[in-house]
Amino acid sequence: MSEHPIESEFVEVRGLRFEVQQCGDPESDRLILCLHGFPELAYSWRHQLPMLASLGYRVWAPNQRGYGNSSRPRERSAYHVDELVADVAALADASGARSLTLVGHDWGGMVAWLFALRAVRALEGLVVMNLPHPARFRQALAFWPQRRRSLYALFFQLPWLPERLLAARDARLIGEAFRGMAVDKERFPDEVLDVYRQHALEPGALTAMLNWYRAMRSGPKLKEEFPILDTRTLMIWGTQDTALGLETTWRTGDLVRDFTLRYLPVSHWVQQEAPEAVNEILEAWLCGRPVPDPMPAGITEAPEPGR
Repeated sequence: MSEHPIESEFVEVRGLRFEVQQCGDPESDRLILCLHGFPELAYSWRHQLPMLASLGYRVWAPNQRGYGNSSRPRERSAYHVDELVADVAALADASGARSLTLVGHDWGGMVAWLFALRAVRALEGLVVMNLPHPARFRQALAFWPQRRRSLYALFFQLPWLPERLLAARDARLIGEAFRGMAVDKERFPDEVLDVYRQHALEPGALTAMLNWYRAMRSGPKLKEEFPILDTRTLMIWGTQDTALGLETTWRTGDLVRDFTLRYLPVSHWVQQEAPEAVNEILEAWLCGRPVPDPMPAGITEAPEPGR
């Protein structure tokens, strides 16, 4: 048995019930919240939770609203990003911890960025994986390369058809979203993909997951201007991401005062596909040691993201 086992608990906040994977000392005042993306679960952090707990943190990885055994509100508006950010604040408050660090991937990264940029609560640190700073993402969407990569999000706006296609053949497309995009496909054996496929086939799950996209398009638009971020920030990026261009990472250091960026030669699913390298980077950064740089030199920046 692991020295730091992962246990599932339920936390009730904002009139909702959140299924939370917990690891580490429950009395620790230093909390790390790990926020998953689409079509993932808290399970996507299985490689990181014990390592983070070994550093003395209390670590929570919630299945965010609509996912796993967490509550699934029916209204599309319930999945607007403002609600998602408020969920994170409520979970942090419920923990009673005095220090908060956010770690987010994909959609969880968007929630983490906005939480930090809006200064919802004080943060000890921010870690984002394969989700650009909102201002850089907005800038990249002005150009065709990123617009083309993001077309799937427009497809998700359609009623019922995305659910039907994603659920077909025992949610085969959900499994392919992971293994098909991965560079190291052995990181996604059938038993891992089955976790995600089985969840997607639960009643109402796919609609809830897709409503994160639908609420973003139909609700208030994210046109806000962001301040320079003072929170110490780490970005880890899988360079073979087919959904988000590498150019969306460039010049992020102009927007964050204390910024560290590390690239890994894997896909969008960076923390699952390269867990050893991700954990090494995370541990060094959290402990204030020099952060390893596994990628060979040669990644250069362009003056205009998206061109």
